[in-house]
Amino acid sequence: MTAAGKEGLPPIEGTPAAPAVARPAEPHRISLALQGGGSHGAFTWGVLLQLLEEESIQVAAISGASAGALNGAAFAQGMAEGGRHGAKALLDRLWKAVGSRYAFSPLRNTPLEQFIWGPDLSHGLAWQTFDTLTRFFSPYQLNPFPIEMNPLRRVLEEVLDLDVLCHHPNAPHLHVAATNVRTGKPRIFSRHEVTRDSLLASACLPNLFRAVEIDGEAYWDGGFLGNPALWPLYERQGSPQDIVLIGINPISRPDIPRTVQEIETRVNEISFNASLMYEMRAIEFVQRLVDQGVLQPPRYQRLYIHLIEDEEKMRRLGMTSKYNGDWNFLCTLREDGRAAAEAWLAEHRGKLGQRDSVDLRARFL
Repeated sequence: MTAAGKEGLPPIEGTPAAPAVARPAEPHRISLALQGGGSHGAFTWGVLLQLLEEESIQVAAISGASAGALNGAAFAQGMAEGGRHGAKALLDRLWKAVGSRYAFSPLRNTPLEQFIWGPDLSHGLAWQTFDTLTRFFSPYQLNPFPIEMNPLRRVLEEVLDLDVLCHHPNAPHLHVAATNVRTGKPRIFSRHEVTRDSLLASACLPNLFRAVEIDGEAYWDGGFLGNPALWPLYERQGSPQDIVLIGINPISRPDIPRTVQEIETRVNEISFNASLMYEMRAIEFVQRLVDQGVLQPPRYQRLYIHLIEDEEKMRRLGMTSKYNGDWNFLCTLREDGRAAAEAWLAEHRGKLGQRDSVDLRARFL
């Protein structure tokens, strides 16, 4: 053996050193916060598809409400079953199932109405009839017997495998928000608590469906008190510092709403953004104290908040388009989400783990 091969001795002069082998960088762990918004959740579908293209990003946890909870469930189960490819396939399957159910919906615009008003349903005769009925009769009056009327149940039965979603070790931690009707408090169903009923509860609009009963309690849409809930994403030790919020409900509008439809749309947006606004204000306050050294790690860790959205495009959509499951409309929203995520990644990818990519004070205070 030469001197170069003996442990502890330098290589003989002139002998080429062994090439350094670069270790692949570990993916950057993030948490996802997914808003609800009916069919507008197809925008989130597109964002998720684009994020799945990024090998440098790993989703460790998801918190969602309503459509955000359904997207999160499909994402988590797909990742557990087949990695990134499996998540893409299951998200596609979820939204195709939603679109196929809408093909038989009595709320659809006629071809002429669709040509004139696009995805907005508010001018269609079917919607106006339905809207009038739901203003005078509750779901309990329209459906006096406990007959399952929610088409989402069949979608969930076709798409989700709860054993994989709740118990597979490779599934990201999933948190689903619902609103307790009796107490007025939020309920978070996490990991092993997630069931089809909890997902239906998270998407239960009280003017459309009877409350979903779970363990003797009645629940409505999670968006009322957590759209989405952020605290489950940072209260666990070891949670990622980066929370990426996918926003589909416009926070601001430049014009004052004047028509009935415009006013209803704006009231809906403000209502379903209220809990998020409060939580973001609390986070910003704690962040300032951490930055000033008043609060110290490890008890308090610095969070980095990011926001992927296309508020300008989402502002053009009225509230009733959230009930529109037309396949072409869903695909348009999907591509808008892809484009928004691609633009965000190009501008802000380097901020992950370093700093916020959204000004919390300007955006939420």
